[in-house]
Amino acid sequence: MDPAVQPIVRGRALRKRYLTAAGPVPVLEGIDLDVAAGEMVAIVGASGVGKSTLLHVVGTLDRPDAGELRIAGEDVLTLPPARRCAFRNRTLGFVFQFHHLLPEFSAAENVAMPLLIARQPAEAARRRALELLEEVGLADRAAHRPGMLSGGEQQRAAVARALAAGPRILLADEPTGDLDRETGRRLHETLRRLSRSRGLTVLVVTHNEDLARACDRQLRLTAGQLVPA
Repeated sequence: MDPAVQPIVRGRALRKRYLTAAGPVPVLEGIDLDVAAGEMVAIVGASGVGKSTLLHVVGTLDRPDAGELRIAGEDVLTLPPARRCAFRNRTLGFVFQFHHLLPEFSAAENVAMPLLIARQPAEAARRRALELLEEVGLADRAAHRPGMLSGGEQQRAAVARALAAGPRILLADEPTGDLDRETGRRLHETLRRLSRSRGLTVLVVTHNEDLARACDRQLRLTAGQLVPA
């Protein structure tokens, strides 16, 4: 990242370890991370090295044992739990390996769900959901339930849902991990297009290094440290 650019994500000396019966297991050992606004960054590495842990720390779903984390200028580690939750809901969107769509609701209803939970008017939430489904190429699948969608379509619906509240940063944890190679490539292209068209910051964890190379930058997590890939 250009050192003159103010990062939207800035982590310093982030440390995390887990306690096991055999003793503490270090996962993150003094991680420094800068991501610029509108940048798409891939984090790669072997299974079990802590990629998801790092994404959960950045997403304020998990707390580091030490270090500093500023997101959009906010020192998120010092926020009280309620304020941190509110900040997460308005600033961050999440996409995981498994879509977690609610099977009894249509694609449009799933995408509208975060807005309804935030008590937005039902008609406005539905309009927003339809706009987002069109943006990810699913306008003709809005009335379909998840079981009627392909794996790639389900993940695109999950991306639309993640964008419903207008986050500035999208965190994607192995979003193509459950998809075949070609479907995963198309989903990754969708994320790339959204990053460019919206100025959306995307931090994606992936084991697929071919897809990672399509990002602006690639970082490798190894031995608790981030290094250029």
